[in-house]
Amino acid sequence: MNDRDFGLIAVEAPAKVNLYLHVTGRRSDGYHELDTLMVFMDLADRLTVAPSDSLSLAVEGPFAANLPSDTESNLVMKAARALANAAGVEPTGQMTLTKNLPVSAGLGSGSSDAAAALKALSRHWEIPADAVDLATLGLEIGSDIPGCLEAQSIFVGGIGDRIDATPPLPPVDMLLVNPGVQLSTKSVFEARKGGFSPEARFSNAPGDVRGLADLLEARTNDLTDPAIRLSPVIEEVLAAIDAAPGCRLARMSGSGATCFGLFDDAETAVRAKDQLQRENWWCGVTRLVG
Repeated sequence: MNDRDFGLIAVEAPAKVNLYLHVTGRRSDGYHELDTLMVFMDLADRLTVAPSDSLSLAVEGPFAANLPSDTESNLVMKAARALANAAGVEPTGQMTLTKNLPVSAGLGSGSSDAAAALKALSRHWEIPADAVDLATLGLEIGSDIPGCLEAQSIFVGGIGDRIDATPPLPPVDMLLVNPGVQLSTKSVFEARKGGFSPEARFSNAPGDVRGLADLLEARTNDLTDPAIRLSPVIEEVLAAIDAAPGCRLARMSGSGATCFGLFDDAETAVRAKDQLQRENWWCGVTRLVG
């Protein structure tokens, strides 16, 4: 029997990784415009919804303690209430979030959790597919949510509202490393200096991890330097990943502090993980999905 047999709806909330991230400009309202290649991994949080007469959220899992105890401030609850209001339904359901991913880590886990909530509650409340534009609704809550609703490799532009397909990407095994620090996206953007970068999308499909790494070498993450100024340990993490045998490319994801390395296979990534493990560092080996 599966979850649905017990009236339970379960949705995975996969980690997102920005393989490159260019800040392309700033709008008159203060929002920055981006161009990024966003991919999703098989490491994930998990959200379940069970029948209940009222709406509630419980958080469990290894990173539950890193979230505020006030669940109303959680993006999952904000997404739930926004969806109920948009669809004109009574918000009910006992939500449980299993928090497997680091918080404020550049992996989009909060946005992915919110996207999972929109998907799960749309089913739980039986909202017709054309009744609410989930991407538009999600964008009002967080700029990464429309991309996280896709949960597959995509180019994302603008303020998160321009989403386009990528060429096929090869299977990628990846090591994720977070040094145990949290960085707010707002603080990283505020620490940023300098000008803007051009869009850097590509149409040719890389044949393997080496080809993908070669393409990414010509691109960057424009938020790396400001993130390092706020948390210098990120530079240490990047150097350690880059020095690991078999690493094709080391880079920071999103606004940090999680960094990643691309490897030819899972075995090589696991050996790097064992080599890099530190007392306060979270390490995970994962694979690109979708």
